Amino acid sequence: MINYQKELDVKLAELAAEGRVPTLLLHCCCAPCSSYVLEYLTEHFHITAHYYNPNIDERAEYDKRVNELKRLISEQPHKYPVSFSEGIYEPEKFFDIAKGYEDVPEGGERCFRCYRLRLAEAADAAKAGNYDYFTTTLSISPLKNAQKLNEIGAEEAARVGVPYLFSDFKKKEGYKRSIVLSQTYNLYRQNYCGCVFSR
Repeated sequence: MINYQKELDVKLAELAAEGRVPTLLLHCCCAPCSSYVLEYLTEHFHITAHYYNPNIDERAEYDKRVNELKRLISEQPHKYPVSFSEGIYEPEKFFDIAKGYEDVPEGGERCFRCYRLRLAEAADAAKAGNYDYFTTTLSISPLKNAQKLNEIGAEEAARVGVPYLFSDFKKKEGYKRSIVLSQTYNLYRQNYCGCVFSR
């Protein structure tokens, strides 16, 4: 089993030694999960927080999460400026990839297909924007499979030619820190991942 936090530590040390601050497209699922990741990675990258989550079941819920992420970015201090971009809300794409997997338990193949849907779009956005790296906040959740996320990230990186930043943000107390930051910024903290099946 690969320790993706160690992989990230090595990469950050390399960048520090080179003395450069690369660009990173960071796929964000919500403000609470993004809080720690932004705090951590803004020390090393120029970040665009990219919101693309067609899995979210209702437009009102989707908009609530978008607005909380924007508010977090505006209120949280960052070493390097963080910008925001938003993909298209296209829930039909989620239902297409979930077809036939509706009854699969949470954390199984349906979720893996959802990871790929979001990471593929992030990879395309990273390529279109000439970013140095892309990654996702998803691995901060204890309920998300970091091994699978990084495998899919590597495959999408190979497809588009933009390196994936390997990570497991729940390590180093990352998840606990996100809870503290959520309280600090009074963030809306949803109790389900977003899709109708998780709810």
